[in-house]
Amino acid sequence: MKKTEEILQVGSSSELIECGVIPHPLPVHEQPILLVLAGVHFIHIMDFMMMLPLGPQFMKLFDFTPQQFGLLVSAYAFSAGIWSFFASFVIDWFDRKTVLITLCGGIGIATLLCALATNYPTLLLARIVAGGFSGITSAIVFAIIADIIPARRRGAATGTISSAFSMVAVIGMPIGMLLVNLSDWRAPFFLLAALSAFMVIVAMRVLPPLRGHLIHQLERHPFRQLRAIFFERNHLYAFALIAMLMFAGFSVSPFISTYMVINVGMAEIDLPYLYFFGGLATFFTARLFGKLSDLHGKRKVFGVTAALSVFPILMVTHLSPVPTVLALGITTLFMMLVSGRFVPAMALVTASVTPRLRGSFLSFNISVQQLSAGLATLLAGSIIGTSVNGTLTHYDDVGIIAAVATLASIVLAAKVNGVHE
Repeated sequence: MKKTEEILQVGSSSELIECGVIPHPLPVHEQPILLVLAGVHFIHIMDFMMMLPLGPQFMKLFDFTPQQFGLLVSAYAFSAGIWSFFASFVIDWFDRKTVLITLCGGIGIATLLCALATNYPTLLLARIVAGGFSGITSAIVFAIIADIIPARRRGAATGTISSAFSMVAVIGMPIGMLLVNLSDWRAPFFLLAALSAFMVIVAMRVLPPLRGHLIHQLERHPFRQLRAIFFERNHLYAFALIAMLMFAGFSVSPFISTYMVINVGMAEIDLPYLYFFGGLATFFTARLFGKLSDLHGKRKVFGVTAALSVFPILMVTHLSPVPTVLALGITTLFMMLVSGRFVPAMALVTASVTPRLRGSFLSFNISVQQLSAGLATLLAGSIIGTSVNGTLTHYDDVGIIAAVATLASIVLAAKVNGVHE
């Protein structure tokens, strides 16, 4: 056990476990690390998601148009994409623990700026700052998973981290909306700033030094770094897969809350139930999809899940006024499958790169994700209009585009191959 702990301290357990040096069952000391990663992931996901149910309120209080709200969401994503791109050149030069703590603290400062924003320009600027920190955070979280968890268990570990989305939906969003109802829209961002400070303290105490990747690190000129990542066909297929998947999801999801309130007739007070039931379902299904990926293959599980997700995408975007219970059932199915397909996809992508390039590759990957999400939100915002009675129009067209992108992602997944570790 002592030898196992020493190996984990330098972050090189994955390769040795695969060789049979360390027993396969999940070592107990991995669990605190995964909990910290899930906590940081929770904060950065809630920072993004908290904007989505505020759409109807912003459009009412500040007279935002769908395009202005879409820009708030896409500016965050574009900032995350741009900063992740530049971070890719240096992210593998440092202890991953130090990087994670620094970024978590940055998210706390950025969310505080959001809470203190006084108008649209200052709120937009705050979202740009928040996106910059958040995008890199996601990259480092998945890089740590790939460094310390062996490939045969990585799907389950990815599912555990991805369950942070469920916790945001089940706990974070209802509490955030309750604070909004009791106070105003700023309250959840003050809460996130406090949670970020707390998580920085926990990470400093719990995480060991994570420097195993530095053993393989060779200082590269930036152009050589680009060549190592982008001149590999397998990497390009992985980037294309994630880009298409993010495009499919983020052309629809930023406008769900607004569409449900304005077009379907759901009361704003019922919006927390949308995220609660969806998150509760994904809390179980995210880990289930991870285990199925380990048992039956990441590519196969992704293909089935992505194909099934087409149906709730089309149902959500074509929904007319219905009882709230039926609307919640459809949105829950949407969240289960749209988030569930990301688990095997991310496990497939992280397996497509060698450990010495993994941090940079995943940072580039986050950049691709966020830029794709930003483009999707901008495109959807430009397509969606407002009728004379105030309802949203052409959301059904956005759903068709998302369905086609989902089918394209299945084709791309067949092209991604894993590397031997």
